Amino acid sequence: MAVDAVGSVSRTHDPVVSTPYGAVRGRYEDGIAVFRGIPYAAPPFGARRFRPPVPPEPWDGVRDAGEFGPTPPKPPYSEAYARLLADPVVPGDDCLNLNVWTPEPGPGARLPVMVWIHGGALTRGSSAVPVYDGHAFARDGVVLVSINYRLGVEGYGLFPDAPPNAGLRDQLAALEWVRESIARFGGDPDRVTVFGESAGAISIGALLASPRAQGLFRRAVLQSGPPEASERDKVRRMVRRMATRLKVPATARAFAAVDRALLLRTQADVARLSSPVLGGPAFGIVVDGDLVPRDPMEALLEGGAGGAPDVELLLGWTSEEYRLWLAPGGLLERVDRLGPVALAGAMARCRCGHEVPRGYRAIHPRAGTADLVGQMVTDHLLRVPLHRLADARPPRTPAYVYEFAWPSNVPGLGACHALELGFVFDTVQVPQAAQLAGPGAPQELADAMHAAWVRFAVEGDPGWQAWDASHPVRIFGAGAPHTVLGPRDRELALWDTESGRPGDPLSSPESTPSPRPRRPRRVMAVRPSSWPPLPPRAGGGRARP
Repeated sequence: MAVDAVGSVSRTHDPVVSTPYGAVRGRYEDGIAVFRGIPYAAPPFGARRFRPPVPPEPWDGVRDAGEFGPTPPKPPYSEAYARLLADPVVPGDDCLNLNVWTPEPGPGARLPVMVWIHGGALTRGSSAVPVYDGHAFARDGVVLVSINYRLGVEGYGLFPDAPPNAGLRDQLAALEWVRESIARFGGDPDRVTVFGESAGAISIGALLASPRAQGLFRRAVLQSGPPEASERDKVRRMVRRMATRLKVPATARAFAAVDRALLLRTQADVARLSSPVLGGPAFGIVVDGDLVPRDPMEALLEGGAGGAPDVELLLGWTSEEYRLWLAPGGLLERVDRLGPVALAGAMARCRCGHEVPRGYRAIHPRAGTADLVGQMVTDHLLRVPLHRLADARPPRTPAYVYEFAWPSNVPGLGACHALELGFVFDTVQVPQAAQLAGPGAPQELADAMHAAWVRFAVEGDPGWQAWDASHPVRIFGAGAPHTVLGPRDRELALWDTESGRPGDPLSSPESTPSPRPRRPRRVMAVRPSSWPPLPPRAGGGRARP
């Protein structure tokens, strides 16, 4: 039942809730109270450009929260990706806002809370993407919050005259708003789960390791993104290249004076010099001595106070993450044509010897070069770090690992990066979800995956065996979800003998510490992945119901 501004219980009127900065009026939609576009920080423009977020100005009366608020400045996707990924734009300056879906908008309900941090390489995306609709979570008794944060050069530019990681600081401010305000919307501030995909998962990794975020969430879900910090020089080079094109100094003060549309066009032009396959300079989270005092992966692997020892984790990936980055632009075919040259490039980026690609070829003798490269790079950058993170969790706070293996009905995409999102949110029937999944996505798989995420938020257990020495991985693919022991162990074991040096990130925002928890080292971090689970075999990948 809803509580309106004067405390009476009613569902016949729009729900009204007081926040620390003023009252907001939402809407009832299919029995769920929805509040959109609530400011959690002031507009980050004018004197606040490139600065840490500050609280919003309080307002009088009741602010309408019926529509999504402005989205942060961002360039559009290329035509090839725009056909697959929805990314709506809402104009306006008040872009540091969030949305709330709740079945019980009033104090006293004390429902579990999930806070969604979207992906998009820290340059695109927003909380207004239709696939991220929170109705199903609220329907199932969870208060769902989704947030916007600054992107690209506005959020992750590295300047000598401004603090770094503005976008990550926005996320911290949003979580602080949740801590202070969510009880008024029916949530329990002591039962908050943060979850995110790709850049959102990378952001959560940094927040997990940040002393300033301790106590703001109890559980965390990292989908297709490892904890990491980018090399500062790679981020600086993005800013310097933009400054050269704009003919201005590489300072926050100079960039703040540039027309916003011109800044976005310049960012998009410079970003074309980088790619998930070719690497290059990119925006990313950096060690700043404050919010990110040290490399997040190193902190989490070594444990202690900086390792978030009391936060329960759900970690995972899709089987063929890399296909989203290679298939739309025709790179799959080009990499196959390059053959040994492409393998040599992957070896250079992974700083590994010939033994690694030979091992992958032996395990997958019928795979093409593009699939081998995608598998190899993804394991090195994504699965190995997440395996190590799961290994490093203390017994009292277990980790759970999953793999999404259902292949898209869009030709060539397979079980690609971001495909699981419509299943997690139970929005596979939304037209924008079909852009990536194609027609006929199985609702029963969405039911199962969404229910696991809800159960994790409510109970801390998604419904399968916690990570241990047998490496249980829950497979969400064709047929009923099932657990397989060590489905990636043969491939990942190939990296155990690699000592390696720091490598270049293969994807926009990343460069992550990797393999061994005893001796963490930096490797490329990314978003591609690769293969469906191997068939059962003696001594490895043993299926478990």
